[in-house]
Amino acid sequence: MALVLNEDQQMLQEAAIGFLAENAPVAALRHLRDEGSEDGFSRDLWKAMADMGWAGIAVPEAYGGAEFGLVGAGIVAEEMGKNLTASPFVSTAVLGAVALSRFGSEAQKEAHLPAIAAGEQLFALAVDEGRKHAPAKTTLSAKRKGNGFTLTGTKAFVVDGHNADHLIVAARTAGAAGEESGITLFLVPATATGVHRNRRDTIDSRGVAEIQFDGVDVTSDAVLGDVDQGFDALETILNAGRAVLSAEMVGHATQAFEMTVAYISERKQFGVPVGSFQALQHRAAHLLTEIEMAKAVTLAALQACDEHEDAAIVSKSVSIAKAKVGQVALLAAQEGIQMHGGMGMTDAFDIGLYIKRVRVAGELFGDSAFHGNRLAEALGF
Repeated sequence: MALVLNEDQQMLQEAAIGFLAENAPVAALRHLRDEGSEDGFSRDLWKAMADMGWAGIAVPEAYGGAEFGLVGAGIVAEEMGKNLTASPFVSTAVLGAVALSRFGSEAQKEAHLPAIAAGEQLFALAVDEGRKHAPAKTTLSAKRKGNGFTLTGTKAFVVDGHNADHLIVAARTAGAAGEESGITLFLVPATATGVHRNRRDTIDSRGVAEIQFDGVDVTSDAVLGDVDQGFDALETILNAGRAVLSAEMVGHATQAFEMTVAYISERKQFGVPVGSFQALQHRAAHLLTEIEMAKAVTLAALQACDEHEDAAIVSKSVSIAKAKVGQVALLAAQEGIQMHGGMGMTDAFDIGLYIKRVRVAGELFGDSAFHGNRLAEALGF
């Protein structure tokens, strides 16, 4: 696979650059933060994104989507990352769309995919229960009850869980925590009786939810995929989110680098721009090479998600991307603050907003350590 964009993908990138520069600059995130937005994003902006076709970017054309694939989703996400655009793009347009289009029943697809593409329904993936990402350690129980199940337990750090219309819930129908078998995915209305959602603030000003399932009854029609065999489906969904989130973080790193280079080119000390100092030039050059590597492995992961049928190959590619980009994005934000000097730590400069988002995005769906370990195990170490 060539690590380049084709003509259609380049056109999508150009459209995203123009739209986001006009409608979702970093100032928009500051506005959401300062007004204390409960959603953590603008619903008007999300509707405009849906009108652009982005909400349905991973939805098949048969259900009203653009069917542009995860490479297309990654292109949009990277530009969002540059602008720190807050939206339910990853949780709904990627995780929700992939879950339903690949594992949903025909009835589930018809009920939800057109609504996702139109920007009318929001989804959230409820998987983790502890401080760290660990899908196999699911303990939230789903006990059989008549022709359905009863869900009991708690999910933590659910991205967009506080404003989602529907929840994709990983629950244990058999086995014990730590086992991959025995996990089942359920599609649960967020307003179902027994679902209690509590918003939790995050340093990137977007927020997540802690969700309690207190004896939530669902029918067998709520099952997404196969009972007891949901782990592989969950990994497919998560890999899509991990790859697209990596693309967003490439955007964070790229913009942080460009902001920093612009600053050191203007900031003067001893009568000359500090960017003329060799030590800073070396650090900038090193960071640029790291960013280019991060872009390459991320595009490879997105392409693998779209084109490879071998789940093992996809997982390896995605883990390489998430591990590498997590390190590079953090390095870019840290170097940006360092080269901005003490003022980089203040709210007067946007660079501080990037490191806050990078810290949160780096943890989502597995940090660099999680994916480094997963890759090592896959390679037999």
